[in-house]
Amino acid sequence: MPAPVRGKQSPLNLSVPRRFGPLRDKHSRPYLVTAGLSMMGDNIEHVITYWMLWQVFESPWLVGFQVISHWLPFLMFSVLFGGLAEKYDCRRIIQIVQGLFAFVSLAWGLLFLTGTLEMWSACVLLVLHGCAGALWGPAEQLMLHDFAEPRELASAVRLNATFKSLGVLAGPVVGSVLMLLLGPTFGILANIVFYLPMTLLMLRTPFTGHSRSGIVHRERISILDTPRVLRTVGNDKVLVGMIALAGLIAVCVGSSLQVSMPNFADTLGAGDEGGLGYGALLFANGIGGVVGGFLLEATGILKVDVRGAVIAAVMFGLTSLIVATTTHYAVAVIALVIGGVANLAATAIGQALVQLRAPEDQRGRVVGVYSMIGSGMRTGNGISLAWLGALLGVSGAVAVGGIALVLGALLIGALVAMQTRRGLSA
Repeated sequence: MPAPVRGKQSPLNLSVPRRFGPLRDKHSRPYLVTAGLSMMGDNIEHVITYWMLWQVFESPWLVGFQVISHWLPFLMFSVLFGGLAEKYDCRRIIQIVQGLFAFVSLAWGLLFLTGTLEMWSACVLLVLHGCAGALWGPAEQLMLHDFAEPRELASAVRLNATFKSLGVLAGPVVGSVLMLLLGPTFGILANIVFYLPMTLLMLRTPFTGHSRSGIVHRERISILDTPRVLRTVGNDKVLVGMIALAGLIAVCVGSSLQVSMPNFADTLGAGDEGGLGYGALLFANGIGGVVGGFLLEATGILKVDVRGAVIAAVMFGLTSLIVATTTHYAVAVIALVIGGVANLAATAIGQALVQLRAPEDQRGRVVGVYSMIGSGMRTGNGISLAWLGALLGVSGAVAVGGIALVLGALLIGALVAMQTRRGLSA
């Protein structure tokens, strides 16, 4: 029997992944779609509840707490939640997450309906919502690792981020329509429907998050596992570099573009056009992640390596700097679209490299560390934005963040390259 041909067209050639391969798979395709719907529900809740909380309390303190409560659980619990994803069936964890999202929406609706919303109950629900998002992350990524073959993992991570970006983009639109047609109370109750598809999908998918590796973590899980996990992977300079790059993006830019958009709209003379100029800036920032995900998948223009991640991070820093300093509205819109593409590319490449290089028996916790740094450190971005904003203004603070991201990304790339060369020459 002749040996199989491993040429460019051979399915055995692991270096040639299929374009949009995960969308052709009967298991991963519905997973990607339902993840986008769930993320849309997440953002619909933000639209409705944030509006209601301001109407009821008009509290700047509560506005700040909304940001902190969303990201702090990632910083505190991601490694613990990663350990849970290693130990338990990820389908059940995801169902718990979707149930928690639905419960929070139901609780908001009942509080709005009865007129019993108070500051303490709002804070509790905001924290529960943030914890649900943090618990979802590691289990979601382990499921992707199960769905996709190793050669298509990067594609699965990128498409998952793309569909979730689509959910983020559609959330404000659908949320506004629900508020207009049903009002905030019944709009938030209707939002529960968007969490059902993924919940039901987890009843029928055969994958558990451990099916491909066959490894289930049995050790005791502790919130103090983070230092031990970091020591374990410390010798892998690529992995450490990608975790550091994720933290750099979170601290330097993070969510600063979104929260600074009203300032940019005023600076660009687009703040008094019925909200259309401001809305277009927000849309440009969101559409970049969606279009960019499909564009990168179709072209493969950036390789899944350190160089690709660094180039994308540098582009994100440069476009953030342009948005913060330009006086031309069209330039800002173009920069926001390109920045959305670059941000998605940098995070998706980093996430894929971390999953591919993580030890199989610690993959959940390593993914948890990546989530802790990449998402949790956004709380630090809020602090730095407030401090620098007081000194330099909002635009100046964003510009400094963009410059710091460019320089930091280049430094991380150089250090990883030096360590790699030393390892090869040793």
